[in-house]
Amino acid sequence: MTQRGSEGSIWILSDGKAGHLAMTTGVATAMGLQARIIEVAPPPPWRWMAPRGPAPPDLRRLRPDAGQPWPQYVFAAGRATIPYLRAIHRAARSRSFTVAFMDPRVPDAADLVWVPAHDARRGEDVITTVTSPHGFSPERLAALRAALPGEIADLPSPRVAVLLGGCGGGFAFTDAAIQRLSGALRQMAGLGASFLITPSRRTPPALRNAVRDATASAPRIVWDGTGENPYPYFLAGADAFVVTADSVNMTGEACATGRPVHVFMPEGGRPKFHAFHSALEKTGATRALPYRLDALETWHYAPIHSAERIAEEIARRAQARFAPA
Repeated sequence: MTQRGSEGSIWILSDGKAGHLAMTTGVATAMGLQARIIEVAPPPPWRWMAPRGPAPPDLRRLRPDAGQPWPQYVFAAGRATIPYLRAIHRAARSRSFTVAFMDPRVPDAADLVWVPAHDARRGEDVITTVTSPHGFSPERLAALRAALPGEIADLPSPRVAVLLGGCGGGFAFTDAAIQRLSGALRQMAGLGASFLITPSRRTPPALRNAVRDATASAPRIVWDGTGENPYPYFLAGADAFVVTADSVNMTGEACATGRPVHVFMPEGGRPKFHAFHSALEKTGATRALPYRLDALETWHYAPIHSAERIAEEIARRAQARFAPA
């Protein structure tokens, strides 16, 4: 019989990036586990060699205290975390179940690898979902809706959240693309929509300004990047969404609400991004943003919660791994 790690315990190796941490903590929460988050920041030259190189000497701190067991699970996401995960995978192979989120780009990095379905990696130790895992569980969304700030709740329905990314993934926000998006938003305003608008650090000024101008006649809240980010409340309080196609994460998070998600396609885009949006549209969650609107479209679908599906598969495989021989 293989001895398993400390029941119900989990370590999350973090490179400090919020998007990576949202994936791993979202799955940990779906498993009902309280995680110990361990930030790793390998110095040169180890940072330059990641993910293929060895773990740096500070790996020693990633061992249990004397007399304490290894955790039941170890999760990691991000290139800098992979040498640490690989070393733990070898050291605690018979006691901890290790999971790499996103392609680690090296063999034998973990017991299980999760990648989005539009990535190429496949294998017996690989699981996929259309959307990425995140922390917007049904329970969290319900709690956010119950505590919705008055300035959001008081906006007239339908409230449309406009989630802006920027140049990335091979997409380009050309003048023509910006005009297409601003034209659609202007028509939504004319049809009675109010707006919850949040740009990102990647949003080009021309896009930000065009969206402001297009929605100026409607009731709205525009986050200016200062103070607490209202994004979670925007997600919970919106009746519908417009999301730019460059942001896979924001698109997936919007699809956790069960509310209509309009995807705006700028110019270009890498094939895997188009594959992602094509697969998501087939689920019934998203539709391409039309450029001419006679009415505000609405549709229904089952909210997509990939974290729950991934959590179930991890637990199933770990149980099989540690079952008595």
